Order: sequence, then structure tokens, then C-alpha cells
Amino acid sequence: MRFPLEDEMRQQRWFRITALALGLFAINAVARLVIRFAFDGADSAQGRATIVMFTVIALALAVLTFVRSQRERPSGWLPDVAFGALGGMLLTVLVGPFLSGHGPFADGAGDFFAQIWIYGACAVAGTLLGFWTAVMLGRDYRSRALKAFTEARKSRPRRVVGR
Repeated sequence: MRFPLEDEMRQQRWFRITALALGLFAINAVARLVIRFAFDGADSAQGRATIVMFTVIALALAVLTFVRSQRERPSGWLPDVAFGALGGMLLTVLVGPFLSGHGPFADGAGDFFAQIWIYGACAVAGTLLGFWTAVMLGRDYRSRALKAFTEARKSRPRRVVGR
């Protein structure tokens, strides 16, 4: 049973942004908990898990961007993806370390800001990968609109101007 208010809430922009931020944070939380409980103190495992985490974040953003870019203009989906990724980054950097039993600045400011730069780079790379894939396949919003325009122009008979 679906409630009308639930459907209305899902259509609001803040819901999509919040859901994306929480989803990206969930990826980070799972990685941190796996490192904490399965590989307690192993630096090599922590490095590999961090690489996997950032790869999964980039791929999640690539898939989301690929899907959204087919239905909407970039002015519709890009702010949602950008603010969702920013929210996910803030949660990851400020709240995530507490899952590992540390504080955000426990390893120093250098590690804190390095994580911000890496997260931002992965977010941008994932978004660009998804969008470029949609453009390359001709499935983005603009390519589909141009294709529909071309088909409409072809189907109309040529207007003859009187002499």
C-alpha cells in the first residue's frame, strides 16, 4: 500500500539529495566497519578497502548520472548529484571516523584534507564517466532531443512555396 504523501515526498529535490548523501555515506560506513572488525589494525587491508570504497562511490555516481542524464537536462540532475556528493563527503569526513573509533582529525589535518580531495576527485570522475558514457551512446537528454527533432523534420513533407 502506497501513501500519496510518500510519493509526493520522493518527488521533492531535497529527498533525492539526502538519499544520495546517505547512500554514499552508507558505502563509507560499510567499508569502515569491515576494516574495523575484520582487519583490525592491518594497514594493507585498510588501504585496499579504501581504494574499493572510493571505486564503489565513483561507480555509484556514474550509474546514477548515466540514468538521470537520459531523462533530464544537466541543469536538472547536476545540482542534485553535486549537493548529494557534497553531503556524502561531509558525512564521510566528519561522521565516518567515529565509526572507526577515531575523530575526524585523529590522523592530522593532512589526512583529513587528503580524504576530501580524493573523495572530490572520485565524485567528479564518477559523474563524468556516467555522463560521457550516456553521450557516447547517444542516450543523453540532448542527443535524444536532437534525434527526435531530426525524425520530426524527416517525417514532414517539404513545404512548397508558390511561384
